[in-house]
Amino acid sequence: MLNKVNFLLRKEPDFLNNIKYNKKGYYIHQKNKTKNSKVSVILPTYNAETTLNKTIDSIINQSIGFSNIELLIIDDYSSDSTRNIILKYAKKYANIVPVFLEKNSGAPSIPRNLGISLAKSKYITFIDSDDWFHENGILSLFNLLEETNDNYAVGKTVRVTDKARLLNGPYNSWATRKSISPYSIEQVFQHLGPTGRMMRREFILEHNITFPNMKFAEDKIFFIDVLINCETISTSEDVIYFTNRLSSNEESLTTVTNIFEQTDTNIYAIKYVIEKKLPGHIEKMILNRLYGFDCINRLFNRKHFLKSKNKMKYFKKFAEVLETTKLIDYDFTEYLSHDWQKILVKLYNEKRYDDIVKLIKWNRSKKPKELLIENDLPFNKLPFNDYNKTRIEMAASHLSSIKIDEGLLITFKVYGDFLDDIYDVRITNRKDELDYAQFPVNQISENTFSSLIVFDELDKLSKNSHAIALRYSGYKKIPIRMNSDRNFITKKRKLNYYTTIADNLGLKIK
Repeated sequence: MLNKVNFLLRKEPDFLNNIKYNKKGYYIHQKNKTKNSKVSVILPTYNAETTLNKTIDSIINQSIGFSNIELLIIDDYSSDSTRNIILKYAKKYANIVPVFLEKNSGAPSIPRNLGISLAKSKYITFIDSDDWFHENGILSLFNLLEETNDNYAVGKTVRVTDKARLLNGPYNSWATRKSISPYSIEQVFQHLGPTGRMMRREFILEHNITFPNMKFAEDKIFFIDVLINCETISTSEDVIYFTNRLSSNEESLTTVTNIFEQTDTNIYAIKYVIEKKLPGHIEKMILNRLYGFDCINRLFNRKHFLKSKNKMKYFKKFAEVLETTKLIDYDFTEYLSHDWQKILVKLYNEKRYDDIVKLIKWNRSKKPKELLIENDLPFNKLPFNDYNKTRIEMAASHLSSIKIDEGLLITFKVYGDFLDDIYDVRITNRKDELDYAQFPVNQISENTFSSLIVFDELDKLSKNSHAIALRYSGYKKIPIRMNSDRNFITKKRKLNYYTTIADNLGLKIK
């Protein structure tokens, strides 16, 4: 009652400075006055005055109709004009529910959990205060869940930088798949952020799934719990969500979090998963991500490791990671996705720390890696006498390019594990992964393939430099190695097929 009186009598800044909070440490400015909303959007905010308008507008302009949305904006005690912006929207829309925290929680977990507890709709989805939805994003996932009766659906997330629009986690969204086992997606645990996904609210409450109050990795644990409790999930190839990675945007929490703090939270996540005593194949899928990506890739395969003058600090932290492997009864390296990661562990166990640095420099180098073919299987040559090669899944090399009336017929050799699972040749704008063309592949012999690159299809692409890759297993790509440049003139454009720094086939459309 005091808040209502103060809001009527005081000016907005004065009112915001005199809010009376409840015993739980928050204040709800207005409850949702609309009935039967279909989706609750949970939006945590903190000092988001420069980006918040775009985020909220993207929700208001959803094709599902804003009247079908409950928008819960949970502000984590902002010190800028964020709360004024929220109140401005709330005055106009009865289904916007501002929730103000009495103290800053320091992480998005508490605001997100509060949003889940307050939500009233059948489904919930999350958005960060510097991101935005595609106009059809919410409707796409809502329709998919309504059709399948699944508890979870995910679609495309596009990462927007100053230079490009790139896809996050393409394994999640390369195809529309309905009511499939989550474990049928090999890398389902690789991308575990809250972006571009929707869940049934009752499912979350029934399984008591919450974000742990952690500075980092809280979303990984939340979505691990979501996925292991889903018998089936659905995926959409539609674009759902855009993440803001523009240089004008302030640094995110993950960029300012110390790498050793991050590794500590990943160690916690490893122990959390092991303690669940999940079926072996599920545990191995999750730990593959936590060990391989979070504790090897992020700790070592980065510039900060190579630039560090105290690399022993990294190796000591990795010793803590390996200590957790004593809690499992199998060799975790057998399930790592990349052979070079297995070799890194061997080098560490042999205390060959300088060779680990050499391995990371080799792996990060843009120079072409020497390709070895043994028994029709591809390897990259390593700079060591004992560990002299590392296995790769697939490799392709250019054989010929012949111009015919309708296009360019290219032939190439392919070696590897998935020759029967090759989809197409995909030509993708290097600055926009939503701008692409794809062309069928024909198998000529066991290792020889061809594809007709139709000029009329290339005319639909933007003028820019494009990557050319062979797509297999749905979403995986391998470049096609090239040995010389070739120029072709069509009626409309000049096409320059060139060799990249890494000796791969590229295309520049002029």
